[in-house]
Amino acid sequence: MTQHPPIAAPATPLLPSAVSIVRVSGSDLRAFLKPWISLPEPRRAALRWLCWGGYRERALVLFFPGPESYTGEDLVEFQVHGNPLLVRRLLEHLASLGIRLAEPGEFTRRSLLNGKQGLLEAEALRDMISAATDTQLREAQARSGGVPPWLAEAREAIAPWVARAEAAVDYGEEEGIVLDPAELRRALEPLRTLFQAERERSRAAGWLREGIRLALVGRPNAGKSTLFNALAGEDRAIVTEIPGTTRDVLEVRCEWAGLPLYLFDTAGLRDTEDPVERLGVARVAAVLEKVDLILHLIPATDPGADPEILERLAPYEGKVLELRTFGDQLTDSRVGAETWTVSALTGELGALEDALRERFLGGQAPDACLGALASQRQRELLDELVLQLEIFYQLPDNPPPEMPASLLQGLWALLLRLTGEDRAEAALDQVFAGFCLGK
Repeated sequence: MTQHPPIAAPATPLLPSAVSIVRVSGSDLRAFLKPWISLPEPRRAALRWLCWGGYRERALVLFFPGPESYTGEDLVEFQVHGNPLLVRRLLEHLASLGIRLAEPGEFTRRSLLNGKQGLLEAEALRDMISAATDTQLREAQARSGGVPPWLAEAREAIAPWVARAEAAVDYGEEEGIVLDPAELRRALEPLRTLFQAERERSRAAGWLREGIRLALVGRPNAGKSTLFNALAGEDRAIVTEIPGTTRDVLEVRCEWAGLPLYLFDTAGLRDTEDPVERLGVARVAAVLEKVDLILHLIPATDPGADPEILERLAPYEGKVLELRTFGDQLTDSRVGAETWTVSALTGELGALEDALRERFLGGQAPDACLGALASQRQRELLDELVLQLEIFYQLPDNPPPEMPASLLQGLWALLLRLTGEDRAEAALDQVFAGFCLGK
């Protein structure tokens, strides 16, 4: 096990509360704490008086000796009264003992380096802590088991071919070892299909993990605020028959139909003399730049879209979806079957759900994406895996053995990077930067 100096951090927020937890981890932690307190028996909570610098606190102390601890090192938890000032003073005292403040995610990073968990598990833990909706929480928990079965099977399938290709390069002429490209292509074809399927699942899971940003735009009284409230599940926007009620951009984070959403309700797009409404309209452009999809709401009873609004939305053509509102007011079939029609008033929003699933989840239900690799790092590596394998299928019929050997080694290296066994420091820094101090 790697030897590390001791670190400390609050494991609970620095807010007034009944109890706060300060966590300490390090190699041979007993030696650092022995001059100050006596540690209790392993895994048995005990009350201890903590005295330092004029402070006297009765704390519940737990000791988890390494390697059977979260970090794989000696680990101590102090449960003290939840006064933020008290916690800060305790951390200052620990620093005087030679126990520095931990960096974000350093406890979990040590757990990874000491073999207590894998990188995929650590990423799932990070996402579980930051999840804001039920779907995001379940998505993170579905990945908490570590290496998914398909990834383990892929490594098992590639390993013998990597060894065989290297043998063909090193001893082919002497030992008569031949690498048949046609046989190798047949053997790898299932992986080719598998990687492509997992890449699609990963893209869909990425939207669940990060959330979909939707802007509702349209003319005044197009039903934006009514739809905004229906998706948010609460009355956040004022709804009246008076045009121009929404003067500013309203934002809410919510979950609807299993989809994590960031909703932006915007002021009706029109020329106006009202200075407040004009400011609201001016702010719409900044919102449209950052969202993933713009819902252009057009009342189903209107003959078509307002040309002025179409002109404003022209720069964002690739991410605009026309959505017909007030579908409950239709008395004939003027709206064609190819358009998406909803009624927020009656709750008939199935068309919008279908449109979002089709665009972001490939038509799948959110639950079908649970367990797929979802972080940006993981998605980028899956893209590289697919690309690497496609390059392999573009090799000539009888390539020198060095070519397939190099590509197979590249595939193997990508699989190791995906699981974190190839521990590039830059990649680890990126992953653990998103953790809180005490984790």
